[in-house]
Amino acid sequence: MEPNPKVYGAIAAVMLEMSQVGISKDRRNQQQGYNFRGIDDAYAALSPVLAKNRLLMLPRVTKREQVERVSSKGGAIFYTTVTVEFDLVSAEDGSKHTIVTVGEAMDSADKSSNKAMSAAYKYAAFQAFCIPTEGDNDADGSSHDVASRSGSSGQRDMTSSELAIEEQMKGARTVPDLVEIMNSLSKEQKAAANAVFNQRMKELKKAA
Repeated sequence: MEPNPKVYGAIAAVMLEMSQVGISKDRRNQQQGYNFRGIDDAYAALSPVLAKNRLLMLPRVTKREQVERVSSKGGAIFYTTVTVEFDLVSAEDGSKHTIVTVGEAMDSADKSSNKAMSAAYKYAAFQAFCIPTEGDNDADGSSHDVASRSGSSGQRDMTSSELAIEEQMKGARTVPDLVEIMNSLSKEQKAAANAVFNQRMKELKKAA
């Protein structure tokens, strides 16, 4: 490796830009009253910054575990966990730094692995580049103000499992499909997903 590998300068440059613009939490979990940042938000914000600083973020799945569960209606729900290594590579000199993260997701079809990889990417990027909620944000100075408006959990990111469940419910095409997803969840998961379930149920009944 070169005495002064350029990959670290590129990582620092991305961190600097993201510290100024951040990624706002525009999506909201109605049940628990907090906002979160989705994978599309991460892609949209990071893609131009990575390209500008000639930094590649290349994934490599090193481990994949999948568990199939049967819902109360007899359908299959797939829970997938992936361990992913991301090589951060400088396009200038080829130097690299590798980070490892885990992603989790669920799906009743064939999308659980894709969703798990997306979750792994999002949290790897948030941690590697220290991406704040908003630009020039002082967490210690603003946390109490946010809590007073939104509650103590107002600034918590969704876990990958919660995000996967929400995406699954929003993707349900019929009422029976939605109910099947809900019935496959644990008591705690049902409580967290209740607002999304009710909202999607209203939408499906209205469209019927």
